[in-house]
Amino acid sequence: MKETSNHGELCLIVLKSARELGILVDEKIKALRNEQDSELSHILAIEEIRFSNGEGKVKLDDSVRGKDVYVLVDVGNYSITYPMFSYENHMGPDEHYQDVKRVLSAIGGKANRVTIIMPLLYASRQHKRKGRESLDCALALNELENLGVDTIISFDVHDPTIYNAIPNSSFENIYPTYSMLKSFIANEGNNILKDNMVVISPDTGAMDRAVYYANVLGVDVGMFYKRRDHTRIVNGKNPIIQHEYIGGPVDGKKVMIVDDMIASGESIIDIINEISNKNISAIYVASTYALFTEGITKFDKLYEQGKLNRLYTTNLSYIPDEVRQRPWFMQVDLSKFIAKIINTLSHDESISPLLDATTRIRRLLKNASYKNE
Repeated sequence: MKETSNHGELCLIVLKSARELGILVDEKIKALRNEQDSELSHILAIEEIRFSNGEGKVKLDDSVRGKDVYVLVDVGNYSITYPMFSYENHMGPDEHYQDVKRVLSAIGGKANRVTIIMPLLYASRQHKRKGRESLDCALALNELENLGVDTIISFDVHDPTIYNAIPNSSFENIYPTYSMLKSFIANEGNNILKDNMVVISPDTGAMDRAVYYANVLGVDVGMFYKRRDHTRIVNGKNPIIQHEYIGGPVDGKKVMIVDDMIASGESIIDIINEISNKNISAIYVASTYALFTEGITKFDKLYEQGKLNRLYTTNLSYIPDEVRQRPWFMQVDLSKFIAKIINTLSHDESISPLLDATTRIRRLLKNASYKNE
């Protein structure tokens, strides 16, 4: 199929951390473009090399001169390992981010345009300064801008105002709300929202997200307030003393707890245990990222106790196979959505219609027999 973009040929550079998602995105792009050649791939082969002392380099196996390059990386993938001084070392966010810079260095300014697709934004929880501490996320964004990146695409950023760190560059913060709700309704049934559902925010920071969910779904909203002990710091945070619910009655209702990220899950677990004593009909959790930094044993226990019906999250960041096989776990595939974004941008068209979740959700809710778009 003839390339119709006004700019360069589409080129995907998929780092090892995002390999599974990148292959799905490539397949979806070929389907969108009706490219029939089974041997065709938009993914440029690269070599991610690690030396035994931990140093590394990235080598491109072909030229990117004049191409529109999209670099896909998952800074949250902790499954990637390499030998260092005879130890098996797991790559962390810092190392994944360093590899992004290595890719940009290998490109050497020869690409026509460079777009970084980093769904889980690097250092997104270190986005503002309180006292004498680093501003990791802002520093990283400035660094990418200075390295010649034209556009940065991320999903459900912890604090969307971080784009103020690079006011002269293109920064897209995209929400997977439509895909999450589409999967939720497909799995739980079309009438799930008609049976007394309430959306709950786990804290004040996620309240805007919960209000949006509640408004488009036409249901009630509530919030938990985290009372913290500000006299102590544990693992870099003030420990939570108690969760206090603010909102209308939830007795006999279905509850959807929405958040951007589950790390250890302690906060979500505390909230589920709290509201499960209120005669809740069903409890669902929807989180863009589920890191499970302290394992999933406690979530297994909640499911066994009948306190957790299902947890929905995306495939934007690494999820181990053992988690995917859990009966309470449901993964939402965003590969087609990302493919549409890349395909649209590569033809110099606006992605605004793709980002208008409200219109798409309302159409979804009206159409009981909706089909995959």
